[in-house]
Amino acid sequence: MDTKLFEEVDRYIGDLLAPEDKALTESLQSMQEEGMPSISVTANQGKFLQVMATLCRASSILELGTLGGYSTIWMARALPENGRLITIEVDPHHASVAAKNIARAGVSGKVEIRVGSAFDILPAMIDKGEGPFDLVFIDADKPPYAEYFQFALQLSRPGTLLICDNVIREGRVLDAGSTDDRVKGVRRFNKMLSETPGVRAIIVPTVGVKEFDGMALAVVL
Repeated sequence: MDTKLFEEVDRYIGDLLAPEDKALTESLQSMQEEGMPSISVTANQGKFLQVMATLCRASSILELGTLGGYSTIWMARALPENGRLITIEVDPHHASVAAKNIARAGVSGKVEIRVGSAFDILPAMIDKGEGPFDLVFIDADKPPYAEYFQFALQLSRPGTLLICDNVIREGRVLDAGSTDDRVKGVRRFNKMLSETPGVRAIIVPTVGVKEFDGMALAVVL
């Protein structure tokens, strides 16, 4: 693959259709300064999430994996004035950085950060009858992706769009003998997705500055 060409095309698209404003660039800079991993979605992927939220006419969004709030900002900007976005982050330091970035972007009135394990927070949300959400974005630790998805389904309705990032792992999902827990996690998730009744799903390969990966999209029927 011509990686250089893919990166240049990615930047070309981003410059035309997904330019970052000061709040977005400062959020990425803050993550670097705080020593956080550089694993946020790209600008094009952020704009893709925003377009999907607009297409869904989303007024409620659930995100698993806040990190520094970069993807959160992109999606929150698609919400109407009375919209809400609940984002779950297990790391208190990451959540603190994200809260500052979200406030700087002017969308803190639409965003609630819940700090803790998704395995604790999601069942509690289900028990309380929270939801349904119009859009769910899962971009958290990969080994329990299948479990996250099943929880998310319980917080969905017919028409809810669920998007799961990083499910191709630069093609390493083709290796059935991989010992990488992330690869094993997304392989298990992808198989489960193919067997899940009540959803219409596809995996879209992605390529660009973040190399080769893919996003799974599933609509609840």
